[in-house]
Amino acid sequence: MKVKIVLADDHQMMREGLRAMLEKRADVEILAEAGNGRDCVELCRKLKPDLVLMDIAMPDFNGIEATRQCVGESPRTKVLALSMHSDRRYAAGMLSAGASGYLLKDAAFDELAAAIDTVMAGRIYLSPAITGLLVEDYVQRINAGDTSFSALSAREREVLQAMAEGKSTRQIAEALHVSVKTVETHRQNIMNTLDIHSVAELTKYAVREGLTSLEP
Repeated sequence: MKVKIVLADDHQMMREGLRAMLEKRADVEILAEAGNGRDCVELCRKLKPDLVLMDIAMPDFNGIEATRQCVGESPRTKVLALSMHSDRRYAAGMLSAGASGYLLKDAAFDELAAAIDTVMAGRIYLSPAITGLLVEDYVQRINAGDTSFSALSAREREVLQAMAEGKSTRQIAEALHVSVKTVETHRQNIMNTLDIHSVAELTKYAVREGLTSLEP
């Protein structure tokens, strides 16, 4: 089955270059292109693509806002950020908005292909340079004591990890030998403690806290 992709970048030459490279893959279909964030959101609403390759610096809606709205309009759509900015603020913003990966525009095509495969497999992909920046930021937060992770109980951390690994509520209940209602209670307590209110954001939090790996 082909991966149906929307290309979102305000530079036509960038879109044309991406299209030319990606169309060499038999398992890829380019559905449409968008030159700004607003058009990208509309395309996501209409076409429900499997993946959006999303620039960050775009007019009307920037990539962060466009990602947030695209994921809201089409939750099954994955977003892979493509940016010239090796900056943890942009990366964190895109991940918080719902992106599943962050790739620098100077990456080789082989890395782009690997990033697409990783994201479509339900995992997170980060360029190595970005991973280093986020790890550095995480260490600084830990050293400053800026984490609510320690407020979670051991059982809550166990439930959080299982959720991040993609296990269903019933699977978690069976593994921990508790009721589904108990797992749901733990999940709600985790969300309240961390002030995070979606499973996707909890998963990203678990990755940052080292509860689950970026790789399978």
